[in-house]
Amino acid sequence: MKTYAVRASDVERQWWVVDATGQTLGRLATRIATLLEGKHKATYSPHLDTGDHVVVINAAQVKVTGNKLTQKRYYRHSGYPGGLKEESLQTLMARKPELVIERAVKGMLPQNRLGRAMFKKLKVYGGAEHPHQAQQPTAAEL
Repeated sequence: MKTYAVRASDVERQWWVVDATGQTLGRLATRIATLLEGKHKATYSPHLDTGDHVVVINAAQVKVTGNKLTQKRYYRHSGYPGGLKEESLQTLMARKPELVIERAVKGMLPQNRLGRAMFKKLKVYGGAEHPHQAQQPTAAEL
């Protein structure tokens, strides 16, 4: 019996819509990363991008446990001396809640060009509206 090897032309992509209202950030991010990688499919292959497109709505209503809202910090550097910028989760949620979910999911994807291709299929919106109705996304039960 021959081993089945999936080809890039055989991959069928589906669109999923995920409602983040009341979901815990880390648990939500792992489930989204699974959909983006395609690990929920029987045709999963680690060297190909077999994943689906994921649309996340209501990103502003995601919750975190413990004291993460005030204690969790996000860092970035401008590249100049003394250019380290620091921001708490609370201020980032107020400024741009989509970034919180994007950064959590991106850290769970492979850190290579395949992971970057998977990340491009993630669309995150702070409110309940999204412009992807034409793709007829299926509601994902997480």
